[in-house]
Amino acid sequence: MSSTPWVARTSPHARLRLFCFPYAGGGSSLFRLWPQQLPPELDVCPVLLPGRETRWHEPLFTHLPSLVQALAEGLYPVLDVPFAFFGHSLGALIGFELARRLARSRRAAPTHLFVAAHRAPQLPLPASPLHILPDPEFINALYRLGGTPVAILQNEEMMRLMLPILRADFTLYETYTYTPEEPLACPVTAFGGEQDRLVSMQELAGWREQTTSFFTMTIIPGDHFFLHSHQSLVLQAIRQALLL
Repeated sequence: MSSTPWVARTSPHARLRLFCFPYAGGGSSLFRLWPQQLPPELDVCPVLLPGRETRWHEPLFTHLPSLVQALAEGLYPVLDVPFAFFGHSLGALIGFELARRLARSRRAAPTHLFVAAHRAPQLPLPASPLHILPDPEFINALYRLGGTPVAILQNEEMMRLMLPILRADFTLYETYTYTPEEPLACPVTAFGGEQDRLVSMQELAGWREQTTSFFTMTIIPGDHFFLHSHQSLVLQAIRQALLL
């Protein structure tokens, strides 16, 4: 069985692998319960990004094309069965650009791309960049966005560990430059939060331009982080899309 530091483990008996990319500041633990709630023939593979969890000693990425190149090389040994990508917020952007890179290489390509809580990549970012803010202002901005537990934001020791990760991830996101290319050949499912103040339904619908195959937009109750509050609805839609 092939292995890679980019995922904790893979099943040699998988019929389909689902690689999962976290939002800014998140890690593979976001998806720890997914294998229990999805069919066993679907191998859930949370992606381990450098600079956190078991890879905390490795340098953080702040340049998205460099991260995508490293992912394409690092995940290739475990792209030996059909696979799909799921990404939430920043993770959606990573999954999208990785799918495009793999399509260009013609070595492998995902059978489905699931993107959650992220506007279509061809649309500009509306807000001023946060990654350049001084620490106190950056933390206040994180508090307003939600997603990071207040208990962590108020814990100085925890924030000393988390701030470099969050700042690096926001740099990845906020310095991203979209380059027009041929649309993906695989189906795309875009998830949006009904009460998400950061991504509008119109911005979510723009993902339709990124595929020549089927496009589905699925609206989930909750805000930008509906992945926590309504995880079961997301997993149900994934099962239906993958015909599991």
